[in-house]
Amino acid sequence: MHFPHLRKAAGVALLMVTAAAPNDAVCKENVAWPDTFVARLEALAVLQTLNADLLSHDSATLTLERWCRTHRLASPARIVAERVRDVEKTPDEEQRRLLNVADADTVRYRHVRLRCGDHILSEADNWYVPGRLTAEMNRRLETTDEAFGHVVQPLHFQRRTLSADLLWRPLPEGWDMAIPEGGQAPATLQIPGQILRHRAVLVLPDGMPFSQVVETYTAAILAFGPPPSR
Repeated sequence: MHFPHLRKAAGVALLMVTAAAPNDAVCKENVAWPDTFVARLEALAVLQTLNADLLSHDSATLTLERWCRTHRLASPARIVAERVRDVEKTPDEEQRRLLNVADADTVRYRHVRLRCGDHILSEADNWYVPGRLTAEMNRRLETTDEAFGHVVQPLHFQRRTLSADLLWRPLPEGWDMAIPEGGQAPATLQIPGQILRHRAVLVLPDGMPFSQVVETYTAAILAFGPPPSR
């Protein structure tokens, strides 16, 4: 059985902004996506929507909070940083250049899992220059589970993206040349744990960098499931 309507669906799905869950219930568990051609198109559209949202805003923390709230992943939709304290990564020469620091300057490392409700939406490696933050900001970063973006929000920083990479491509190579056949009951779409990665530098209003981040977004981004059938 062939799907003559799917080429049209492909164009629509890649351009649409996927709607939130169809009711007011909070999604507490990951919802399975069916392994169908249309569901894969919709998953790609969702992934590209998040990617564009992250690229067009300075704070990944606030972007994730909007995502969590819009897709009803938790209530309240508040991002909390789970500290991973047994990991330490020394900044390399390239990172020190990006941060505009000398060898003698202090650079601190913070590894966190950003959680909204029951969902870990991303893991972040963060190298930051404490001398360019306030004493209160440094205290909160060292002693609380607040997300970095919340703590440094008063700095009115800007985000300069270094790279944005899709770690998972829902559609196989050559999908646009050969529409798959259907007829069998769809299996569950296998989504890997990591689906998107961004590298960025955060800078003060005067252009001085104070943080370099590597953010890896997880399959929990898609925990709300595909849009309802139309």
